[in-house]
Amino acid sequence: MGDNQALVRIETSGDLARLADLDAKAAGYAHQAKAENTKRAYRAAWTDFTRWCAGKGLVSLPALPRTVGWYLSDRASTLKTSTLQLRLSAISQAHRLAGCPLDTKDPAIKEVWSGIKRANGTAQDAKAPVMIEDLRAMVEVLPDSLLGVRDRALLVLGFAGAFRRSELVGLDVGDIEITNDGLVVTVRRSKTDQEAEGTVKGIPYGSHPETCPVRAVQAWLEASGIEDGALFRSITRHGRMNDRMSDKAVALVVKRTAEAAGLDPARFSGHSLRAGFATSAAARGVNTFSIMDQTGHKRTDTLKKYVRMGNLFRNNAAAQVGL
Repeated sequence: MGDNQALVRIETSGDLARLADLDAKAAGYAHQAKAENTKRAYRAAWTDFTRWCAGKGLVSLPALPRTVGWYLSDRASTLKTSTLQLRLSAISQAHRLAGCPLDTKDPAIKEVWSGIKRANGTAQDAKAPVMIEDLRAMVEVLPDSLLGVRDRALLVLGFAGAFRRSELVGLDVGDIEITNDGLVVTVRRSKTDQEAEGTVKGIPYGSHPETCPVRAVQAWLEASGIEDGALFRSITRHGRMNDRMSDKAVALVVKRTAEAAGLDPARFSGHSLRAGFATSAAARGVNTFSIMDQTGHKRTDTLKKYVRMGNLFRNNAAAQVGL
């Protein structure tokens, strides 16, 4: 059968109905191909582009390459380069799904994009990592209340497991197994595991009781009385537990505790725990691949910025030239 012939021969209206059903199912699975946060960001980006085009009297789909170039130029004065990169990806994705792929290599886009990156730079405004010394200072100021016990468990487990915010708040009690060696934690789904194959992390006992993740989680389970469902839950000012914490709440805990410890809360985010583990481990000479086993990074180039920060003063040449 030639390339231009139909791949499937339709015999009856029932066949058409079944194909329509399969098409709907395929569309549903395709919709699940990207993480929800990514889809939300893409929708917002596409909405902004279509509104901008409408305001200028330009066609958004299919858009001419010069239209996209003009849009990027206009937004470059108010948006970060990383945000513009996402906008361009969203516009390209929308065109591909509509069956009219956009050539992002066209000079009208490529040259404008190169100029924006050169003018504005591509470095991201990264938050500071929570180093082990910071973590100790933070847990020391936590009260013995239910909220304090929860926050301590959240902070030290998040650090020791190098968890992403979504992974941390996504944990259930059933995902935690306490063994003689420490905690065995099963992560059901993560940013790099959208097919939900699951990964397992080992969290050993800490040398210092105040920052031991195993003792902290045990204390939280005992204080809260939680036996199943979400491991970390929101707590009202009256000490009442509610539903599962949101990933945004992790950042609030980090900032609030950092401020109480005398640190600048503006320097930190929810990602600071994960970044702090990688940077602290590198500073203590931990093998890069051992760090990757814990963080779940798939490639060394993604991890290297944390390793470099951790190694800034290890075997530093400037310290050995006799200054």
